[in-house]
Amino acid sequence: MSSPLLSISAAPNPLPSLQTHQSIATATPSVSLSRDSWTQSLRANIQSSQFHQAISTYVHMTSSGVAPDHFAFPAVLKAVAALQHLALAKQVHAHILKFGYGATSVPVANSLLNVYGKCGDIWGVYKVFDRIPHSQRDTVSWNSFISALCRADDWETALESFRLMLLDNVEPSSFTLVSIAHACSNLPRHHGLRLGKQLHGFSLRMGDIKTFTNNALMAMYSKLGQLNDAEMLFELFEERDLVTWNTMLSSLSQSDMFLEALLMLRRLVVQGLEPDGVTIASVLPACSHLELLEIGKQLHAYALRHYILINNSFVASALVDMYCNCRRVQSGRRVFDSSMAKSIALWNAMITGYAQNEHDEEALTLFIEMEAAAELCPNATTMASIVPACVRSEAFVHKLGIHGYVLKRGLGTDHYVQNALMDLYSRMGKIQISKAIFDSMDVRDIVSWNTMIVGYVICGQHENALLLLHEMQRVEQEKNGSSYEHEKRIPLKPNNITLMTVLPGCATLVALEKGQEIHAYAVRNMLASDVGVGSALVDMYAKCGCLNISRKVFDIIPTRNVITWNVIIMAYGMHGKGEEALELFNRMVKEVKPNNVTFIAVFAACSHSGMVSEGLNLFYKMKDEHGVEPTPDHYACVVDMLGRAGQVEEAYQLINDMPSELDKASAWSSLLGSCRIHQKVEIGEIAARNLFRLEPGVASHYVLLSNIYSSAQLWDKATDIRKRMKEKGVRKEPGCSWIELDDEVHKFIAGDASHPQSGQVYGFLETLSEKMRKEGYVPDTSCVLHNVDEEEKEALLCGHSEKLAIAFGILNTPPGTTIRVAKNLRVCNDCHEATKYISVITDREIVLRDVRRFHQFRNGRCSCGDYW
Repeated sequence: MSSPLLSISAAPNPLPSLQTHQSIATATPSVSLSRDSWTQSLRANIQSSQFHQAISTYVHMTSSGVAPDHFAFPAVLKAVAALQHLALAKQVHAHILKFGYGATSVPVANSLLNVYGKCGDIWGVYKVFDRIPHSQRDTVSWNSFISALCRADDWETALESFRLMLLDNVEPSSFTLVSIAHACSNLPRHHGLRLGKQLHGFSLRMGDIKTFTNNALMAMYSKLGQLNDAEMLFELFEERDLVTWNTMLSSLSQSDMFLEALLMLRRLVVQGLEPDGVTIASVLPACSHLELLEIGKQLHAYALRHYILINNSFVASALVDMYCNCRRVQSGRRVFDSSMAKSIALWNAMITGYAQNEHDEEALTLFIEMEAAAELCPNATTMASIVPACVRSEAFVHKLGIHGYVLKRGLGTDHYVQNALMDLYSRMGKIQISKAIFDSMDVRDIVSWNTMIVGYVICGQHENALLLLHEMQRVEQEKNGSSYEHEKRIPLKPNNITLMTVLPGCATLVALEKGQEIHAYAVRNMLASDVGVGSALVDMYAKCGCLNISRKVFDIIPTRNVITWNVIIMAYGMHGKGEEALELFNRMVKEVKPNNVTFIAVFAACSHSGMVSEGLNLFYKMKDEHGVEPTPDHYACVVDMLGRAGQVEEAYQLINDMPSELDKASAWSSLLGSCRIHQKVEIGEIAARNLFRLEPGVASHYVLLSNIYSSAQLWDKATDIRKRMKEKGVRKEPGCSWIELDDEVHKFIAGDASHPQSGQVYGFLETLSEKMRKEGYVPDTSCVLHNVDEEEKEALLCGHSEKLAIAFGILNTPPGTTIRVAKNLRVCNDCHEATKYISVITDREIVLRDVRRFHQFRNGRCSCGDYW
């Protein structure tokens, strides 16, 4: 009797071990064996996981004239299911039909359901299940059918099948409950939790207290965000196995409860259980996020001693991630290189590790190696890591080409990749392309919104960043309509990253009301105690001129890092409170180690307060006492401190004494600014010549030298500098000031009349000017650096941007309201003097933040003491 399976060797994709059957005689029992003996031999092959051998045994059995029966078919189908060979499954199915077992044997039909499910042929599953008579479908039939639906991610149909199973009065088993728990965990949270709790209640009524049922319920609760319920099940259940512990460990890690995961591992070991690969892979993320390198090394050593790392790419990937997150990239690379089985996940972990530590060339090299040498196709995770490396790497020139590559690989619609591309275009200054990608996304998660907000901040579009935050909150609250359907499934509540991103925008725009609104949101949502959010709040209040509130926020932050301290020291410095800034520095060094930025903040504070000796003393001992090597920025700050105090020659000498390997551009720029204040023409020319050589395209250098010449009434030289700027295409940045009113930021540019209230503003300034003159105000026309008559100079002074913003604020706010204005350039002498008079005449406090520091005007005085 011929067998259809003998044609396997001619199939397009045969199993390697079945291409020839010459060795079957020695590998299988004698042809004289009975059918029971053949079946026993099949079962023995399967029990020892010799699935190819089982197929060969079956082929030899049929070719020897022995007809398989309802015992042999389930055995061979189990081997086919293990191999997941669909073509072979169909051939065995044809054989089953030929021998008449297609509809008469439920065990055979159940085996077919299992094999088609594991081979991913869901239509084959449907066909087989439909042909089993309703009265003959048993628990195994339904379990196999439901399991296949879950494997195909058809969760709703799996749940409906469970309902029909109960209606057919077929009693579910623990295996049924495990599949249904898995289905519930993959539904939308509210729906899945409701059905999951019903399933849990059903299992209790059934009296099902099996370990694997309990494990499935724990995993379900955890995935649906009910970790407390998962923990309760864990604690109440006594028959825990290693899977139970691993389920709880994995749940804790995935819920970012890393310390709790490590404590759970300790309990596991105390109980006498030996961790396996799943245990190690579940706990290593905790070491990674908490940067607990030593514990991570201990887990690495345990994995080596127990041979867990051999061909276990999950543990290897977790180890690579842990080492790279702890900034031990070379250790991560050694784990990668020593791994025998390099899965795509392991390659991704190493590429991501390089990219996160900004080893961008290494990340790109490994990416190329993955494709060329390992012949692995990158997936969305790969591209989400490699795109940031491309944008940062100077060696990677064709940055836009990576977008084309993403599209070629068919990954352009993956939202993780889209997030990375948005960031790429933002950092290239192409914010409109970032917005186009954002608008085209089918699914926007919290990272998508944060990335777009960060993009606006990077490109200096702080107003758009705040508008997008408002839009994000609107989407979260929107209940009806078809738009933003996907966002309603994904939580879009602003998180700590969102707040840390938008608060600097509030600070830049002096948008105090918006900043206070964000602060209130942070308090309501338990985010105000986050060190990053707290630091951003301290900075926001300080830059909005509310130093007292800034200090109160600083004092209540439970954990302060070096950034928090730097922010508050910088805040006091900008407000001209140098002594308080130094006092804070002395407190800081007792808690955390200062860094480069700390000393920049302290030197700036000393500079704004005229504390030259204190600043110099700290500068000369910063390396020996604090281990911080002076950088070009530190020298620039000290030069500014000396120059601002009138010690321009000493500042010039300090630049000449700088180590030759340091970049002197910032120091020369500080010196040039000092020469502008103190009208030091000769040293100013020296500083300018050096700057024209080092930074020929920076407009402020030409402007400052031109101003020095104009102040000295060297009009010809000033004109020559302006001609030189025009020839080089260098343009002066116009003076710009802005003020917040009714949750909107209003901008004013010097001499501009485009604002809707410009007529009122200029008229009000003329009236103010008359009142100011009566009080003794005399316009300082030396601030007008043009060779025009005095009357025209006074008219030009009236159009300075800070005056326009202040007048607008007074016109549009109730009496007594504090006026808060920010300016992109240094406030001029005339505006500074005029604002003193305005504060008296209008009985207002006026807070003006220029590019250097704060000026708080009250009752005709300024907080800077006329030293700025």
